[in-house]
Amino acid sequence: MLTDWSKTRKPEKEEINSRYKEAVAKLEKQQITIKEKKLPVLVLFEGYDAAGKGSVLGRIIRNIDPRFFKVFTTAKPSEEEQRKPFLYRHFIKIPQAGKFTFLDGGWMTDVTNDYMAGKIDDEAYKLRIDSVKRFERQLTDNGYLVMKFFFHIKEKEQKKRIDALLSDKNTAWRVSDSDLWQNKHYKKCTDIFDRYLCDTNQSSAPWYLIDAEDKKWAELQVLEYLVQGIDTALKNSSLSVPLLQNVFPLKKTPKLKDISLDKALTDKEYKEQLKKYQEKLRRLHNKLYLKKIPVIIAYEGWDAAGKGGNIKRITEALDPRGYEVHPIASPEPNEKARHYLWRFWNRLPKTGHVAVFDRTWYGRVMVERLEGFCSENDWQRAYNEINEFEKELSDWNAVIIKFWVQIDKDTQLERFTERQNTPEKQWKITDEDWRNREKWDLYEAAVNEMLKKTSTSFAPWHILESNDKKYARIKALKIVIEEIEKKLDEIKD
Repeated sequence: MLTDWSKTRKPEKEEINSRYKEAVAKLEKQQITIKEKKLPVLVLFEGYDAAGKGSVLGRIIRNIDPRFFKVFTTAKPSEEEQRKPFLYRHFIKIPQAGKFTFLDGGWMTDVTNDYMAGKIDDEAYKLRIDSVKRFERQLTDNGYLVMKFFFHIKEKEQKKRIDALLSDKNTAWRVSDSDLWQNKHYKKCTDIFDRYLCDTNQSSAPWYLIDAEDKKWAELQVLEYLVQGIDTALKNSSLSVPLLQNVFPLKKTPKLKDISLDKALTDKEYKEQLKKYQEKLRRLHNKLYLKKIPVIIAYEGWDAAGKGGNIKRITEALDPRGYEVHPIASPEPNEKARHYLWRFWNRLPKTGHVAVFDRTWYGRVMVERLEGFCSENDWQRAYNEINEFEKELSDWNAVIIKFWVQIDKDTQLERFTERQNTPEKQWKITDEDWRNREKWDLYEAAVNEMLKKTSTSFAPWHILESNDKKYARIKALKIVIEEIEKKLDEIKD
């Protein structure tokens, strides 16, 4: 894109000023509509060092109500961020509906810097490109406007600006070793930038190349592209998105009605095996921390199926400093105003730690689907988005364990009745539980479809037969141990 880019003719000063006033007036009006229509706008500024990204950004945001935007500058990843998936620090910064987020540098900076420094090879680069394209497409599919600007200046202009900064003691601090290195290796950087731009130029999130030789002209280009993008997004806000074909290998899963629920353990068998497997898991947790392997355990299942007791037997065997349980309820307002996976990206564990989710991102294709909390296009699209999310976790080297806790309808009724008739357990039963029970058949159909479409080779579903809670607890412990041991064997030194 850079090598064969044909610049737009720079207008005369009078024309620039006239068009500038028109673009600013339009942006000021659009803010109100963006808020009303709940359009989230993510604006990414990338480009050569000293190209003026920061100064243009500063002038752009002067035209926006400060209550409705945030600005982030991408620095080197912190130690905490390095222990999370590659996209973590970018996903958590996405804007709320009706607001702007401006990024001075982002995932392009991360990928190209690591590639130039030799931290990632060609294979790892390609994996990151796939991640970036999925990330951007998921945002736009879910109603985000993603505007990506690359600020271009020539090698001589870059050197001139760097020298000017260095000549003044008040601005010399702004020149980093990275800036000097980039100018010295301008051709190499251009080739890598060009490759990245070509690899990630998508119709849903295209790149806009900005001629940044003149700052006022650069600002006008950004403003005009931005208001044009906002106009298009507002007009297309109600359009459905085509469903993508699944490209991930799937494992066959049985339908819920075909699962035998007569498996059980005696009290003696349960006590002996519980002690044995908890001790084994306790030892494995130390190895996980040593090898910096993250573990994600996801629980879904029928109300009163025994998820809480199952989770308790897992966590009893873990170092309390190295795990966290996330009970997932209805999204909070700030969560509901973002991509539905945002609140789960925020809860991912650090490497060497364990995150247990009591209810998960699968709410999108169950409760949200059946209760009408999202459109049909939203939940149909979610199967692929969830598989992509879990592929990111798998590529991060995480152990992903997904449990569906299965009971029959009669067993659920017995447990509901017991809870209702036992004062100390009444908090566990709600009117919503009874309403959900009336939709058992609808939920069962949704679960069967979920299992069929999201049991991938890297994140398969495991069914826990839980008419006998003791049996389900031991089976869960065995599976967790087996999956952790499998991962440890894969990365033996």
